[in-house]
Amino acid sequence: MFLEIDGTLLVQIVNFVVFIVLLNVVFLRPVGAAIAKRRAYVESIARDVEAADNEVRTARATADDRRLAARRAAEATFAKARADGQNEAAAILAEFSDKAATKVEAARERVDEEVAQARTREPEVVASLAETMLGRAIGGGAPAR
Repeated sequence: MFLEIDGTLLVQIVNFVVFIVLLNVVFLRPVGAAIAKRRAYVESIARDVEAADNEVRTARATADDRRLAARRAAEATFAKARADGQNEAAAILAEFSDKAATKVEAARERVDEEVAQARTREPEVVASLAETMLGRAIGGGAPAR
């Protein structure tokens, strides 16, 4: 059996090539561009989330450092007040024993107040960071207040 190449075959080949070119121009390129654009958008969102996560880690580390520094300062203040109280009690045993106890109690209350103040600010910082992360994840900017 012998294949004859006639005009119909050539017209069908040209028709197929035109179809492929039109398919590429009308469908494949726009869909590829849309996919690339969406992929870039998703990657930018991922970078924003990673940056926000890094900010949260940094803020937590800063809060931990501040809390540790406040605790050390409170412990130093407490130790100083206790030493002062003990020195005064040793120097003037009977008369100043009540004063030393009062000073130690005042120092404890001050330390407790400082620690309580430091802890009350922590939820505000966490809430602010959460709002910032949410605003960036949703709208790409900081939320309006």
